[in-house]
Amino acid sequence: MLLVTMILQAAAGAALGKAGAAIAAAIAALAGAYGIAKIGKSTMESIARQPESAGNLRTAMIIAAGMIEGAALFAIIVCLLALVL
Repeated sequence: MLLVTMILQAAAGAALGKAGAAIAAAIAALAGAYGIAKIGKSTMESIARQPESAGNLRTAMIIAAGMIEGAALFAIIVCLLALVL
């Protein structure tokens, strides 16, 4: 009876861990999307104020968005590895 109880507790803990990893992956994706949206918004506002610096602002925006996307992708991969392992 004790062995069955221990197995059931381990299975419940594994399911809870998988659900937590899936939720963390979703939060990482949403946080990355929110960060890129804020960068795009502020860049468009800056271009509207000073149109002659659009090229420099666009370049900086693309670099920053790429860094945020890389960090979000890394977080998602870590969460998916937690699901599998």
